[in-house]
Amino acid sequence: MPIRIQLNGDPRDVSSPLDIQALLTELGLDSRMVAVERNRVVVKRTVYANTPVTDGDEIEIVAFVGGG
Repeated sequence: MPIRIQLNGDPRDVSSPLDIQALLTELGLDSRMVAVERNRVVVKRTVYANTPVTDGDEIEIVAFVGGG
């Protein structure tokens, strides 16, 4: 059953049950290359697979960009 979250400020329907790691995989993102915030709290990469995404969550994903 789909749930609705806010992803980087935009509403989005995603499958459920879901955790942060599964969300990143669904979005095609490498967990080593992003930082994730759930409901204004930074999520440590080590607990992505144990952090559920629930209806109404506000998720912010920031990708690292290299340069020089």
